Amino acid sequence: MGCSFMLVCMCFTLYVYPHLSSTAASGLENEVDGGSLYPEILRDEAVSRLYELGKVSDAEGYLERTFMSPASVRAGYLIRGWMEDAGLRTWIDKMGNVHGRADGSNPSAKALLIGSHLDTVIDAGMFDGSLGIVSAISALKALSVRGKLGRLVRPVEVIAFSDEEGVRFQSTFLGSAAIAGILPASALQYSDKSGSTVQEVLRSNSLDATEGNLHELKYDPESVWGYAEVHIEQGPVLERVGIPLGVVKGIAGQTRLKVTVRGTQGHAGTVPMSMRQDPMVAAAELIVLLENVCKHPEDFLSFDEHCKDSSVKSLAGSLVCTVGEISPWPSASNVIPGQVVFTVDIRAMDDMGREAIIYEYSKRMYHICDRRSVSCNLERKHDAGAVMCDPELTAQLKSSSQTALKKMANEFDGEVPILMSGAGHDAMAISHLTKVGMIFARCRGGISHSSKEHVLDDDVWAAGLAVLALLESDM
Repeated sequence: MGCSFMLVCMCFTLYVYPHLSSTAASGLENEVDGGSLYPEILRDEAVSRLYELGKVSDAEGYLERTFMSPASVRAGYLIRGWMEDAGLRTWIDKMGNVHGRADGSNPSAKALLIGSHLDTVIDAGMFDGSLGIVSAISALKALSVRGKLGRLVRPVEVIAFSDEEGVRFQSTFLGSAAIAGILPASALQYSDKSGSTVQEVLRSNSLDATEGNLHELKYDPESVWGYAEVHIEQGPVLERVGIPLGVVKGIAGQTRLKVTVRGTQGHAGTVPMSMRQDPMVAAAELIVLLENVCKHPEDFLSFDEHCKDSSVKSLAGSLVCTVGEISPWPSASNVIPGQVVFTVDIRAMDDMGREAIIYEYSKRMYHICDRRSVSCNLERKHDAGAVMCDPELTAQLKSSSQTALKKMANEFDGEVPILMSGAGHDAMAISHLTKVGMIFARCRGGISHSSKEHVLDDDVWAAGLAVLALLESDM
């Protein structure tokens, strides 16, 4: 018990910044290199805005803001106002993405894009996505109040992407994929649970995206220098090592599947167990199968020219699989379901290994369904290959993060960690357009996609300072 207490105390000590008085911060503002900490903008105002944005929800009692919902539209206008407050030129494109741009000293130069997403999952935390948007706007505002926006050597554009989570239409990156030019025109006909299509909900908000003009949203790769994204880590590593910021080496590939199991609907009290064609128990067996395959891929995959031993070893360290949604029909306690639909989320750093898992799972799935006399259908809803961040941009982001942390705590002599991301990010879509890099900010307990998600005020400050250091490095 004494050892456990000591570990807790050590972690707590690492997690808290050395106290920085307002007098010390004020003194740093007068340094010869202009290295201001801007606590009133990068911390106080940024945190206030995150909490304000966290209250913009379609639900009572928890945060929910999905693609082009009323709350999402309100959030977009709120963010646009903050962009204008920072001196940016703003607009909203046909996919609902909110843009704010500073042209700098050379408007025709290749632009640096900085962004993240404004949509959320259901019962979300207030930092996922929003931190990246707010920290970028805050950094540009810090330059604006000193009259330095015009000294940027290249245009800088902040983008609040309309959809990354894919909750409403079960297809992620609607916003960033359109800008990267990889969103198929058919995506406009994706429908939500109410039957409304992407195109219809856009039109209801006076955004006229059509199959004919969707390509107009794509940015010219020759006009873009690179893309940077600040995001909460959504994992426990930074908290464990006691460092507020890290940089990302790569992002795991992701596949989302929809599995439909159909059986024979019947009365719960009159159909003998031996005569049932029950899709619910079949789905249960399929879900347990998924867990086993993903926990022990080496027991299920055979080595051939398509699946190397190296792929299996790579999977062992990065493969994660999740069933996050299950829906029976007609969903009544006294009815054997006639149909069960569930989702599967599979992620891994090795794309070939991920494909091997999907193949093995689907093959075994059909055997189970045949044995249980039910029908099964597996539908791919989303695919994104693993992405490696640009080494040069990652080095710049690491240097900027290091600079920020040293400004905040002069005695900081640690090394900013380099991490892999198991979560998907808009950077994955934008990687099809330009080089990408990411900064992670630590979050308490590594918790995300939850109302318990939390980032310390000073870690919000650190993220904003890192973006500011990146911008100032090119002046």
